Amino acid sequence: MHDVAKTTSKETKVKSTRGAMGIAIGGLFALVAALVGVKTLQIVKMKSAPQMMPTVTVTSAPVKEEDWAPTLSAIGSVSAVQGAVVSAELGGTVSEILFQNGGTAKKGDVLVKLDTSSEEAQLRTAAADLEWARRDLQRTRELGGRRVISKAELDAAESKFTQKGGTVDNMRAMIEKKQVRAPFDGQLGIRQVNIGQTINPGQQVVALTSLDPVFVDFALPQQRLAQLSPDLEVHVRTDALPGREFKGKLTAINSMVDAVTRNVSLQATLQNPDHALRPGIFAKVDVILPQKQPALVIPATAIAYAPYGDSVFVIEKKKDPTSGKESQVIRQQFILTGETRGDFVTVTQGLKAGETVVSSGVFKLRNGMPVLVNNELAPKPEVSPTPADT
Repeated sequence: MHDVAKTTSKETKVKSTRGAMGIAIGGLFALVAALVGVKTLQIVKMKSAPQMMPTVTVTSAPVKEEDWAPTLSAIGSVSAVQGAVVSAELGGTVSEILFQNGGTAKKGDVLVKLDTSSEEAQLRTAAADLEWARRDLQRTRELGGRRVISKAELDAAESKFTQKGGTVDNMRAMIEKKQVRAPFDGQLGIRQVNIGQTINPGQQVVALTSLDPVFVDFALPQQRLAQLSPDLEVHVRTDALPGREFKGKLTAINSMVDAVTRNVSLQATLQNPDHALRPGIFAKVDVILPQKQPALVIPATAIAYAPYGDSVFVIEKKKDPTSGKESQVIRQQFILTGETRGDFVTVTQGLKAGETVVSSGVFKLRNGMPVLVNNELAPKPEVSPTPADT
């Protein structure tokens, strides 16, 4: 009897536990169902409510119509109108250096003197021989006038005098050639000889360069040859002198086209009064063609470049039909672009003059988004930009 009572008690406890678990599970299912229902109602309500996109602050720029002169761009190099490495015509020992490194020289200035003590001694001897020959010729002519000597003796005296005169002229020329002179006006480089140094004929002494004006040598494809003519305006910029633009004229067009590159060599002449441009400087050259064409211009930062097409965001005013309040929204507009010049790009299709486009941050925008225009920190595009870290 006792065992039966224990078994009955255990069965009662198990049933009680199972009942409690069933109630707990049922309550949990009810709670989950309630949460799902509430969330479903929220989603339905959000979908039925009008979608409001956040307002984004942007900068803007107008679409301008400007007259752009077509340009032909190329890469070139500055060269000297006159440039040479002055060298010694005769050998000898350097006795004097009469210029400063990096200084200037005028045509005919003596730059270096070589030792001429031996030549000067020989010149004095030759001059004495010339004077003796002159006196001898004078006496011979007097005697010849009195018919005391023959015509052959007179001719011999005249020949001797001429020969001695030639010796003197030769010695003077050798002394002169031992003075190295500047062949033209220009700026000197760094000397390559020292006092007391023995140099050979043809040895380089110093570089001399004429820096005003200067040439700019560059090339353009043969397809541009028909557009080129002398005296076209040329603009030159270089990274060596940021912020400066040099203007000159196209002065030479090569008579031949390179058979390998199919380019024609060109040369422009620039005034360079402050000697800022130096031979060998890398230069960016723009040849300005005479005819001008109207073009729609926008900043390059306004364009969203993509494989499927380039686009901009046009800022338009839109009135709320319910409240009547006016706001600014953006419309994505696909465009075709043309020439690039500095920070600007021409638009050949898709925009009209007078429209306003977003000028920065276009990659974070979406079509129809409301915007607030604030141009206090707007970038300032330039035709000839000069970045600080160039």
